[in-house]
This record gives sequence, structure tokens and C-alpha cells, in this order.
Amino acid sequence: MTHPFLDLAPLTASRFAEIERRVAGLLDTEQDVVIMQGEALLPLEGCIRGGARPGSTALNVVTGPYGQTFGNWLRDCGAEVVDLAVPFHSAVTAEQVERALAEHPEIDFVSLVHAEAATGNTNPVAEIGEAVRAHGALFMLDAVASAGAEPLLPDAWGVDLCVIGAQKAMGGPAGVSAVSVSARAWERMAANPRAPRQSYLSLLDWKARWIDGGRAALPHAPAQLEMLALEACLERIEADGLENVIARHASAAAATRAGATALGGGLEPYVHEARDAAPVATTLRAPAGVDASALVARALAADPSVPLIAGGGALAKEMIRVNHYGAEATRDAVVSSLAALGAALADAGRETDLDAAREAVKETWPGE
Repeated sequence: MTHPFLDLAPLTASRFAEIERRVAGLLDTEQDVVIMQGEALLPLEGCIRGGARPGSTALNVVTGPYGQTFGNWLRDCGAEVVDLAVPFHSAVTAEQVERALAEHPEIDFVSLVHAEAATGNTNPVAEIGEAVRAHGALFMLDAVASAGAEPLLPDAWGVDLCVIGAQKAMGGPAGVSAVSVSARAWERMAANPRAPRQSYLSLLDWKARWIDGGRAALPHAPAQLEMLALEACLERIEADGLENVIARHASAAAATRAGATALGGGLEPYVHEARDAAPVATTLRAPAGVDASALVARALAADPSVPLIAGGGALAKEMIRVNHYGAEATRDAVVSSLAALGAALADAGRETDLDAAREAVKETWPGE
């Protein structure tokens, strides 16, 4: 008995290359694009281990937990690390980056997360890219959460290594990711004797065995289901129009923020300024005396379909996350999430106004 998900013809090199070209179109990039056969932590670690080494000095911008992870990897590579950490309820500024670069002229690598879904903030990459380019450092960007949710222009912004994943705003699986690589980044990795080679982490292997070979033969068997799912994501975004997909995420974020404020019950936006809030997910601060994890568990028990999650790690007691990305970037998902939170807050003895929340969502996101 045949099965459409199991009995698949091998993915050809030409089709793999065509999917790469479509990813390049999504990013509006002329740089090489490498599709990695794993979740986005694979190319992120590969980029850091390829671009950093003993003698390097890296500026690592920390606006959430992924920035903390990057700092650990950079130190493990032997690089000196300058951490530029800002409160998770805000975003870093280009002025802060410029100041750090001026104070440490030896910096030759900069790592930054575009949108931190885990903390709900987003950083001004275009302005930061100008500062990094003027300084001459290699610039790595984690755009896993922002791809499809907000403008992303690695070439125009001077990003040398731009990593994306399919699992958030693109609406796809977690098992495939991609990275655009500038000529400067290839040169840096080729000159690094510690850059991964003959390794699943290696970008240089993909260049030598795939790109430099004219994309004629794949270096190993690709993950077919994930590649086909990535292709389907790209087809859907192209059919909807990238601008429309971005607008839908922006509307979901604005509506969630307005609706949560109107709902009351002591909920507050976790990210203080709306301009710093990520369009992919809205984080909320639980009311004083209310455990966020317990509140989310109560909301999910009543409606398991809503895209709610408590903050991770130390944030679990205070942060609630509404993940309005991909298929959940709809007004119905926003209203359902607020209704579930409102009911859970009422059970906890908090006074809420769901009608006001619905009205705020409608006013912020009319006509859907």
C-alpha cells in the first residue's frame, strides 16, 4: 500500500537548488543560500563556529535567551566576548551598538537576534547593520522568528550570515533551516582553521561539495518531507504576497497588545514600548501574585487550541506568550487566546472585561 508521505521519489539536486532560489527570493538576497537539514540551531552554531576562533573578539547582543546561547558558543570557540545585554522588556539601539564598537575597536564579529519570540522583542537591524558595516565586523543575524513576520533584507542591511527557520511566521516545520552567506563570510570561514569541516555543522562542506560543484550533486540525502514542506511554505507566502503576510503578523501583534490591555485583570504588555514589540509573538506580564505557568495551564485546560505558552526558565512565573505566528496570525486566534486568558484570570479571582478586549481587537484589526 502506497502512502503519500512515505513513498516519495528522491529529491533531485535541481529541485533542491530551486527551493534555495526561492529562499533567496524571500530574503531578496544575491548571496549564496544554503539550506541546512536540521532545526535552525544547526546553522546558527555552524555560523558561530565558522566565523569565530581564538583571537576573535565578538560583540554579542543579548535581548533574550538565544543571545545568551550565542555567547556560550562564542566563548567555547575561544573568542573574547563583549556581551551587550539590555532588559528583556526592551530592544537594543543602534547607538548602544555603536558605543560598544567604539569602546572595543578589536571587535570583528557581531551576533544579534532580530526578533526574540521567547521575550517578545525585536531589534532595529537596519540601523545596527549600518554601524557594524562601518566598523568592518562580520555580522550574524538570527532571523528565525522574523522571517515572514517583518521586513528582512540581509543584503541591504549588511548582514553576512542570516539564518532563518520555517517553523514560526513561515508556517512550516522545525526540521529545516537556511542561511544566506556573504562573500566576506565565506572568506572568514575559509581562513579559520577551527571552522567545522567534514562535519554536519560545516557550511564550508556545502560550499565545496554543492555550491562550487555547480549544485549538480547533493552532498547527502536531503530530508524530503521537510524540504517539500519548506517548498509549500514558500509557495503559500508567494501566493499570499510577502507584504500581506507581514501585515497580518503586525496586525496580530497590535491587536493582541491592545486586547490584553483592555482585558484588564492585571495583565500588562511585557515589552514596554510597542515599537520594540515583535510581530511574531506578544509577551504579557502576569498580574502580581499570579503564577504565569499556572494561569496558562488553566487557560489551555479550557481551550487546548489557543497558542499560549508560559515563559521559559526564570520567566515561567511571570511571562505569558501569545504565539500569533504562521497559521495563528488571525484575529480568531487572538480573540480566542484573550478569552482563554480572561476565563483563567476570572477563575483566579481577577476582574476582566472580555467585551472590551474584543472591541479593542476589532478596532485595532478591522475588516478581517
